Amino acid sequence: MKAAIIQDYGNAIEIADIAKPSLKDDSVIIEVHAASLNPIDNILRSGVLREMLPLSFPHVMGYDVSGVVVEIGKDVKSVKVGDSVLARPNQEDAGAIAEYARVKETELAIKPAGLSHEHAASVPLAGLTAWQALITKGDLKKGQKVLIHAGSGGVGTYAIQIAKHVGAYVATTTSSKNADLVESLGADLVIEYKTQKFEEELKDYDLVFDMLGGNSIADSFKVLKKGGTMVSIKGQDEDDLASKYGIQFEWFFMSPDGSMLAELLALIDVGEVKPVIDCVYPLAKLSDAYDRLDTGRTVGKIVVAIK
Repeated sequence: MKAAIIQDYGNAIEIADIAKPSLKDDSVIIEVHAASLNPIDNILRSGVLREMLPLSFPHVMGYDVSGVVVEIGKDVKSVKVGDSVLARPNQEDAGAIAEYARVKETELAIKPAGLSHEHAASVPLAGLTAWQALITKGDLKKGQKVLIHAGSGGVGTYAIQIAKHVGAYVATTTSSKNADLVESLGADLVIEYKTQKFEEELKDYDLVFDMLGGNSIADSFKVLKKGGTMVSIKGQDEDDLASKYGIQFEWFFMSPDGSMLAELLALIDVGEVKPVIDCVYPLAKLSDAYDRLDTGRTVGKIVVAIK
């Protein structure tokens, strides 16, 4: 099968012919229709996380998959051959930018009929990251105030909509050109990060969802009420600042979860949450897609059409 691979850390991505993944008892083989890109792709490729998340080579790129089940393991009960599904595969099975992918049954969710494979492929990693940050880790409640950084990004666009579904008041940071977009997703207050300092505009917030790291973490502590919570996918060693401000700080790395993904898809199916697509590239233009990702200026998700 054709797949997007790297041969070692730091290598260029190439399209190569490799063996189709073998079936396992608890898994299915999916004929991939679409995949999507995430910043973690290039972070792992660089090797900076090799101690935490080592790769085996050749490594197939991609952590979001949507496609059709073509084989099922003997222990799989919830799906059948021919079902359209989507998933964020676990680290061992990661490799969505390929003609076929292996996914555990517990990581799968059925694709709603009205959702295209391209839109479906944008959901798993970003959607689950937002859901776990706000609901699982942040315990966001109706009437609370939440600051979501980078609201126009892949995770941010889902986070705004999930927070509004909960009934929270949502502030977000973005550029002026994306203000209309984040407002259309439900943001109550938009902070233009180039001309405004969010730490001077906001106070007494219950939750901050940080996706930026660096100085934004230290400044974000200032907008939280005592006893508030910060959830971050970037900063890790913030215990001293958290103690100083009387804040609960939690760093996390999202986990694949088919049942949780199904909850999010139910909201998408009724139009309460809408995927935001930056652009769709064919597999042959994958290098252009990753160049686009590297700009850091994408609005929503970059999708790769495989079939």
